[in-house]
Amino acid sequence: MLRTLWMFLHYSNFMAEPNSTPTSADVVRYGQNYLIEMDGIELYRALAAAEKDQKRADIFRKIVRTEELHAQRWVRLIQTGGGVLPTYRRSLRVRTLGWLARRFGTDRVVPIVSALEARDEPGYLTQSEAEGLPAEERAHSRVLREMGEGAAAHGDIAGREAWHSASRGGSLRAAVFGINDGLVSNFSLVMGFAGAEAKPEYILLAGCAGLLAGSFSMAAGEYVSVRAQRELFEQQIAMEQQELEMSPKEEEEELALIYQAKGIPEADARMMARRIVENPRTAIDTLAREELGLDPSQLGSPWVAAGSSFTAFILGAIMPVIPYIVTRGFSAFVASALLSCLALFGVGALLSIFSSRGALFCGARMLGIGLFASAITYLVGWLLGVSVAG
Repeated sequence: MLRTLWMFLHYSNFMAEPNSTPTSADVVRYGQNYLIEMDGIELYRALAAAEKDQKRADIFRKIVRTEELHAQRWVRLIQTGGGVLPTYRRSLRVRTLGWLARRFGTDRVVPIVSALEARDEPGYLTQSEAEGLPAEERAHSRVLREMGEGAAAHGDIAGREAWHSASRGGSLRAAVFGINDGLVSNFSLVMGFAGAEAKPEYILLAGCAGLLAGSFSMAAGEYVSVRAQRELFEQQIAMEQQELEMSPKEEEEELALIYQAKGIPEADARMMARRIVENPRTAIDTLAREELGLDPSQLGSPWVAAGSSFTAFILGAIMPVIPYIVTRGFSAFVASALLSCLALFGVGALLSIFSSRGALFCGARMLGIGLFASAITYLVGWLLGVSVAG
């Protein structure tokens, strides 16, 4: 452990050396970073003191030691720049979270701290002197998430992973919600024109226009969304690979800490982490899963997501239009409403796959939402129709 800490300190010294003399603005920034790290030290000390489980307390103390190394880096940089070390006082946030941990237990506080760690990461990404720190903040956040989820039942975890897998891939989520959006939006559009007592030809034209405009809009939005998400994930994996090549011992330490947070004994966790890091082919995949929470094989295809969204929107949006293609008059209005209501209920029942609610409840809820939206647009169309006619 001491050897690992020495290597990390040596690596930190090497990476922290600035290329030029720090400016006064740099020294001020170093001081702010120092105070942030001191807040982290005090917070994790408070969590360790409040934690009754000795294994979990040890994890908090190990994070304290890492945060102390971070603080030492900023101290050295402040001294290099000729600055004065700012006086640290525990912030209100640290005192509040410490009190909550003592009063209600660390389980209630850990999710908040995990979110704070994730929030601090982007601030370091733009600072060359902080190289290596964003990855460690991510690792801390991941460790805390594992600690927060440790009490969850295996079935709950499996359910969450099934949803994450489908969501991350993009195609299933895009398809299901594409049908829903197409159905609700075009049903409301058709009912709005019907309320205005427009000619059947105009209602059909409006329905087809809404179908095409909505499907292309959904596809474009889904493509951009999944593309941006994939690029972000790929960037994070590339950074993780670079950090693995430059500091394998530190990655091994972080991975062992994550396994300990899952409840694996320290000796076994260290052995597992050592074996994983020794194999470059599997190390980056495991680190991406454990530290970043990503599955490299399921980053999602933006084209598949866009195609699924496009097709699904059309399938949903065409339901209110079909009756106006085959018939006219009041019968087309009634058939459109009935077909749309059946489709709304069916889509709602399908969405129950992604929730803990039953198919009947989800179907009825979706039907109610669709009817409410279509009633509003029908009323608006009727009022506009009366106004124009008058």
